[in-house]
Amino acid sequence: MVASSPTSVPPPSAPRSWRVPPPPPTTRALGALSAFVTQLGEVSMLAANCVKALFRKPFEGREIIRQFESLGVASLGIVVVTSLFIGMVMSTQFAFGLRKFGGMEYTGRVVALTFARELAPTLTAVIVGGRIGAGMTAEIGAMAVTEQLEAIRALGADPVKKLVLPRLIAATFVLPIVGTFALILGFTGAMIITDAQFGIPAAFFFQSALDQLVLMDYLMGLFKTPFFGAIIALLGCHFGMMTRGGTAGVGRSTTKTVVAISIAILIADFFLTKLVFIFWGIV
Repeated sequence: MVASSPTSVPPPSAPRSWRVPPPPPTTRALGALSAFVTQLGEVSMLAANCVKALFRKPFEGREIIRQFESLGVASLGIVVVTSLFIGMVMSTQFAFGLRKFGGMEYTGRVVALTFARELAPTLTAVIVGGRIGAGMTAEIGAMAVTEQLEAIRALGADPVKKLVLPRLIAATFVLPIVGTFALILGFTGAMIITDAQFGIPAAFFFQSALDQLVLMDYLMGLFKTPFFGAIIALLGCHFGMMTRGGTAGVGRSTTKTVVAISIAILIADFFLTKLVFIFWGIV
């Protein structure tokens, strides 16, 4: 009698994983690009709606004045502190660097040119923009999650004209004033620290800066500030109106606003600077 061979038992199969694999990098990149283009289109539509609302009655004069106070006067404290200390830091760096080459007397010229063209308008827009942009997003976002925007529409009013346009007008006019204030304070801080630490007389520092600067240097920085103000207001209001998900959604929108404003201002600064050099030929 032939012995039967033992039956082979199949090995146990590995447990099946139900975890979805992450999408490939190309898909993630295309998704991010699509989201960016969508956001850009929505902000552009918001800007176009603001232009249309500008020519419709009623004119929200009282709200615009309130926004001037909220965006401008309330921001002076942070402008004073940041401008003074940025001026002190920049003058200290330039003075130490130029002293190696025996050119410390040129500190006033370099600081004045740097502040007038770039530091005063751009850094002020980034610092102040984070504050006022986050405030716009939080205020409008809270209205969005509590359905107050729908209530405004139900009453026959336009949220863009009532909420966005006053903030856009105020920010566009406030940023040039705040930028000029920051230029004066930054230069003052630089003049004080160079006199106290490096022995450069304040009168000489001031006169050397005036010898270097021309009106177009100031206008070059001033030209950018209304665009920065418009970017801050449009992004702040856009992320506020798109807020969903209760108080947690307001926090997420506020974070997005600060990041988006900082990046957008720096990108816009590059293109506006190129535009100024192309059309005005400042050297």
